[in-house]
Amino acid sequence: MKTVITYGTFDLLHAGHINILRRAKEMGDYLIVAISSDEFNALKGKKAYYSFEDRKMILEAIKYVDKVIPEDNWEQKVEDVQKYNVDLFVMGHDWEGKFDFLSDYCEVCYLPRTEGISTTKIKEDLKQVQR
Repeated sequence: MKTVITYGTFDLLHAGHINILRRAKEMGDYLIVAISSDEFNALKGKKAYYSFEDRKMILEAIKYVDKVIPEDNWEQKVEDVQKYNVDLFVMGHDWEGKFDFLSDYCEVCYLPRTEGISTTKIKEDLKQVQR
């Protein structure tokens, strides 16, 4: 069995999220998604619209996702890869090179993002609608 892991906030779920989850799942048999906890988002200076528990529930309902775990800090990735016997780490290409250190523990792959959609763009578009 090939285990794949990816990380993100996964707030305001959109087609880009579904695309990366689908493609990550297609690369293995078991997909783990680590989502940023509310506390970790605060440390990063981010605020998700949905709480960690709501984002977790939404992701668990997606057919491509087998397990959802919290991401509490930047440093836990090596521990997660080892703990869950991960074979492949997947992230969007906007993170290219940032997680290459994980190649000592598993394969690392950066997938192209879905063009024209992002949580940041949705938030900006919603601001325009409210004016």
